[in-house]
Amino acid sequence: MPDERRTEARLRELRALLERHVRPDWTTAIEGVLISRVDRRDPPEPSMSGTVLALIAQGAKRLALGDRVFAYGAGQYLVASVDLPVTGHFTRADPDHPALGFGLTLDPSAVAELLLQAGPGDIPRPAPGTASGIAAGDAPAELLDAVTRLLRLLDEPRDRAVLAPLVKREILWRLITGEQGATVRQLGLPDSGLSHVSRAVGWIREHYAEPFRVADVARLSGMSVSAFHRNFQAVTAMSPIQFQKQIRLQEARLLLATRPGDITGVGQRVGYDNPSQFSREYRRQFGAPPSRDAARLREAARSPAGVLP
Repeated sequence: MPDERRTEARLRELRALLERHVRPDWTTAIEGVLISRVDRRDPPEPSMSGTVLALIAQGAKRLALGDRVFAYGAGQYLVASVDLPVTGHFTRADPDHPALGFGLTLDPSAVAELLLQAGPGDIPRPAPGTASGIAAGDAPAELLDAVTRLLRLLDEPRDRAVLAPLVKREILWRLITGEQGATVRQLGLPDSGLSHVSRAVGWIREHYAEPFRVADVARLSGMSVSAFHRNFQAVTAMSPIQFQKQIRLQEARLLLATRPGDITGVGQRVGYDNPSQFSREYRRQFGAPPSRDAARLREAARSPAGVLP
């Protein structure tokens, strides 16, 4: 299988580059490029996705968005074009074979620029409907090559400032024209369904503690209520009210890490007037009541080995 051997050769070099340049904080000398190394499997943890390309060179990860589950491993990638509340964990990672990943922050203006420069017929025809805010698939050889060349520049500081932006543009182009291109392309289209939903997502995140009428947020997004519901569900895999609940509970968890003794106050601060409802929904989301989960978070923070990626 010549193609499989070539893919494995690419992944070997990619793994070597990732191992050599990984830092404790996952940053690199190239802006927007991250390298992750995880050497153990942890329980699923909630976080925000960011707008990113995440490519795995070794190991495997599972990510849940609402009722959608994305599983991807070595030689596969995931793209997120909206910052969404997700739950994820590495399903294959141990000290002898750590999970190794490459990340690139996706810039909407860079996507828009490439779309404007593309010639007629260069971009695949869009499928009907609004694409999901998150998608995953197999990384084609061209994408693996571009990512590898970008990481090689970490060993070439003289060339990095000039060549890194060019290779990042190539990576974006491979994504835009690739299998999951619909998700990435919408990031750069100001009138796409995703861009309208992104406006609503930003508003809900900023006002998460406040009650709202869906009709008002739909109007803010420039859509009818029915179109807003349809597009919001397509992008986020949840309703606007479910999305707000996810944001509230994640914010509550962050607050409890520093205010573990004020569970009622934290619940009120994130929008829960009923303490029992807050405790019940918190436990359903995180698997433990607020007080017990806060104690576990404090224990994890005391030991670097316990901090979750």
